[in-house]
Amino acid sequence: MAMGISKLIALMATSLFLLFVLFKSLNLPLLSILLLYTSLISYLISVASHPYLNVPLLLGKSSDGTFPLWSTLLFGPFLFSIRLFVFLRRMMIGEPLFTEISVGLFVGGWPSSLEHLPPGDPVVIDCTCELPRSSVLSHNAYMCFATWDTRAPQPFQIESAVRWACMKRTLKKPVFIHCAYGHGRSVCLMCALLVTLGLAEDWKMAEKMIKEKRPSISLNSLQCRNLEEWSTNRITLKKNMVINILGHLKNFGDI
Repeated sequence: MAMGISKLIALMATSLFLLFVLFKSLNLPLLSILLLYTSLISYLISVASHPYLNVPLLLGKSSDGTFPLWSTLLFGPFLFSIRLFVFLRRMMIGEPLFTEISVGLFVGGWPSSLEHLPPGDPVVIDCTCELPRSSVLSHNAYMCFATWDTRAPQPFQIESAVRWACMKRTLKKPVFIHCAYGHGRSVCLMCALLVTLGLAEDWKMAEKMIKEKRPSISLNSLQCRNLEEWSTNRITLKKNMVINILGHLKNFGDI
């Protein structure tokens, strides 16, 4: 999305509130109450998804990709509208749902059916906080790093996702990283994975590599910043490991 999710949801909430005022004036109490409730929930989500707060756990999506009953009841209108929006936008975009960036490494959008899933029984990394784990993934190894749309996984989440994916790659398993459309959040993690596997020199080269295969991708400033922080931490960790190893070798030589 070109507009951040917090602004987009705030606009939707305002539109719903204006509809509430209209239907209330028309003396339609049940419909006006429903519109008011949906508007207030949307305002709450707008605040929670703002970069200064960034609380994706608000929706309650668990690490296994499911939503608890309380979340479904509380945020039902929002969760339903998001799924509908994803389906409609996917039809408008008309691009492949997933793209193979390198052998066995796939990035793409939310898989809602078997034909949306890459071949080879892939392990799945889910970057969404607003979409459920599809039933077609019930037998696939799965990890969820819940992130708002247009936001970015935190550096520690990037590192955790990369380590898990690398472990699965040693077992010769394909890796499928997805968000809603395969344009931002999932690309952020794929960049880090390509660097870690030695397929790209740095995350910027990895981004170019992905864009050649999937031209519609676009990392925003927050995603770039978190990738840069992850990269810096990774370099620092490597330097510290080398220093520690040299220190141990020196101590061993003094014995």
